[in-house]
Amino acid sequence: MNDLICVGSIAGSYGVRGEVRLKSFCAIPEDIEAYSPLTDENGKERYPLVLTRPIKNGFAARLGGVETKEQADAINGLRLYARRDQLPSLPDDEFYHTDLIGLEVYDTGGTLLGRVKSVQNHGAADLLELHGPGLKSTVLLPFTLEAVPTVDLDKGRIVADPPEGLI
Repeated sequence: MNDLICVGSIAGSYGVRGEVRLKSFCAIPEDIEAYSPLTDENGKERYPLVLTRPIKNGFAARLGGVETKEQADAINGLRLYARRDQLPSLPDDEFYHTDLIGLEVYDTGGTLLGRVKSVQNHGAADLLELHGPGLKSTVLLPFTLEAVPTVDLDKGRIVADPPEGLI
């Protein structure tokens, strides 16, 4: 398992004094501030974070080392990570997206369907993006209890019961 979990991203500058637009991926969006300092994907750059106010689709925030609009524009798209040990423990039926990526997906009969390439959410619910040699194209499997009854992180596998006609 990866020691770093993506908890947010920078969506551009906010104003002219170095604030950034921050999108939080936390279940309770404000909690992202409690995990400060956050890091980049490699864990090398550290960013102290202070939320300044809620704005549409996220927060205005101050990041350590970002003082001007130009600096804020330069880090647009930066994904921010927290260490796994900083984050709360999850119940048995909840998972961090990073833990699902790369897992093999089998149907209820034991046939390999593919591997999870990404976890997406377009507003309604999470979708597992599956790729594999037996699939003609990308398959988006709803990540619901009905479609995905079993996730076994220890064995690195998911058992799925995809809706009729999906695969």
